[in-house]
Amino acid sequence: MTHVRKMMAVVALSMAVGVIALPASRTAMADSDQGARLAATCASCHRLDGGDDGIPSVVGQDAEDLARKMQAFKSGERPSMIMHAVALTLSDEEVATLARYLAEQGKGATQP
Repeated sequence: MTHVRKMMAVVALSMAVGVIALPASRTAMADSDQGARLAATCASCHRLDGGDDGIPSVVGQDAEDLARKMQAFKSGERPSMIMHAVALTLSDEEVATLARYLAEQGKGATQP
C-alpha cells in the first residue's frame, strides 16, 4: 500500500469513527440535560452542593445504588411519603438518567 493510500485509509477511518462518536456524544449531552432538569426537582429538598442540612445530599452517590433507592421509594419498600410521591412521577428510564446525572456531580456541585 502506498503512502497516499495509507493516509487516505487513516482519514477514512477517522471520519467513520467521528460519525459513530457524534451521535453518542449527542446522546450523552441529552442525557445530561434531562438529568439536570430532573435534578432540579431534587434541589427543592436535597442540597446538590454536597451539603447536608438534615436531608442527605444525593450528589456523588453510586448511580446503581441511588437508582435502587429510588426504586425502593417508588415501590413503597423504603418508607417516605414525599419520596414515594416523587419517585412515582419518574419512569424507570428517568430514574436511571437522574441517578447517572447525580452520580456524576461531585461534592461542590452547584444547584441547577
